[in-house]
Amino acid sequence: MGSLGEDVSNGVRRIVDFRSDTVTKPTAAMRAAMANAEVDDDILGVDPTMSELQKQVAKIMGKEAGLFVPSGTMGNLIAVLVHCEVRGSEVILGDESHITAYEQGGISTLGGVHPRTVPNNADGTMDLKKLEAAIRYELDDHFPVTRLICLENTQARCGGRCISAEYTDQVGELAKSYGLQLHIDGARIFNASTALGVAPERLVRAADSVSVCLSKGLATPVGTVLVGSNEFITKARRLRKALGGGMRQVGILAAAGLVALRDMVGRLKEDHANARLMAEGLNAVKGLHVDMTIVETNIVYVDVTADSALTPKEIVEAWKEYGVLAMTWGRTKIRVLTHYLVTEDDVHFALSFFKTRSLQAADHKTSIIGRKRTAEHASVCY
Repeated sequence: MGSLGEDVSNGVRRIVDFRSDTVTKPTAAMRAAMANAEVDDDILGVDPTMSELQKQVAKIMGKEAGLFVPSGTMGNLIAVLVHCEVRGSEVILGDESHITAYEQGGISTLGGVHPRTVPNNADGTMDLKKLEAAIRYELDDHFPVTRLICLENTQARCGGRCISAEYTDQVGELAKSYGLQLHIDGARIFNASTALGVAPERLVRAADSVSVCLSKGLATPVGTVLVGSNEFITKARRLRKALGGGMRQVGILAAAGLVALRDMVGRLKEDHANARLMAEGLNAVKGLHVDMTIVETNIVYVDVTADSALTPKEIVEAWKEYGVLAMTWGRTKIRVLTHYLVTEDDVHFALSFFKTRSLQAADHKTSIIGRKRTAEHASVCY
C-alpha cells in the first residue's frame, strides 16, 4: 500500500475504472471456455457453441429464436429494419434512448426509417398519452406510417432506471391496438431483472423482439443476442449478412457468453450495492449531489453543484491522477458505473480522494490537481 492514490500491489499502481461496465476483461473461466470452444463455420452452416448460446438467450427471454450480432447497435438496427421493412416507415423512440442518442442515425441512414421521438420521463418511461398521440395511424399521404415502438431497459440516460413489466405490457397493448410492433433495447435487461426481482422473460413478454447485450455488465468481450420469433430471426440473419455481421468460427465468442449467463448474471446485485455505496459517498461530498431516488442499478450520475470550485472535467482529471477513471457527462455531471472488476474496497478507495480535497474554496482549484499525494491512506470520512 502506497500513499493516497498510490495503492500499489506487486509493483502495479492501483487503477479503478468506473468509466463504463463495458471496460471489464473476460474472466479466467471465459478465457478457458473460449480457448476450448467447439466451433464451425457459422456462415456456411451452424457453429455449435453459438447455436447453444442463441437458444439459451431466446429461452431466457421467452422467445422462439436468437441471433448473435457483434454489438447492441447492430442488434437494434437490424430489429428496426426488420419491423420497418418498407422504406419511409416510422419508429417511435424515447428522446433519451440509446437508438436516438448514440447510434449515428443508422436507422435513417441505412434503413430509410423515420424516427419520431417522445420525451422520456425522469423514470425512463414515456407518457402513454403522448406515446399514443405520436402514432400516425391514418393513411394520410403527408405522413410516414408508424410501424414500431422502441423501449430501453434499463434506461441508461435516465440513470439506469428500470422499466417495469406492467408498464411494458401497457405499451405492448397500445402497440398491438394500432397494429404496431414493440422492440426492447435490453442492453442492461439483466440489471433490470435483478433490481426488480422479476424474471427477464416477464419484463419482455410484451415485446416482439429484444436485443440482449452480453458485454455490458456481464463481462464478455463482445456481442449481443437479438431474440424474437422464428420468422423475425430468419429475416434478421439475412440483414446481418448484408451489414457485415456474419462471422465464421464465432463460437469462440459465444463460449464467453455462455459463461456469462452461468456466472455473471447472479452477481449483478453486488454491482448495484456498490453503485449505491458510491452514490451515498459522493452525495456526502460538498460540491457534489446525487439524486438517490434514481440510483436503481449500476449507474450513478453526479451533479457538480454551483459551490464547487472545479468543473466536472477538472474533477475527473484530478481523480484520474489519483488512480480513478470516470467520465464527464455534459457540462455539469460526472458518470460512474460499477461492474465485476469494482469491489467495495475500490469504492472506498475512490471516495478517499475527497477526504483531503475540497471542491468549495477557489484557492484549492490549483492544488487539487497539482498537489503531491503524500497523506497516509487513512480511514475515510465522506
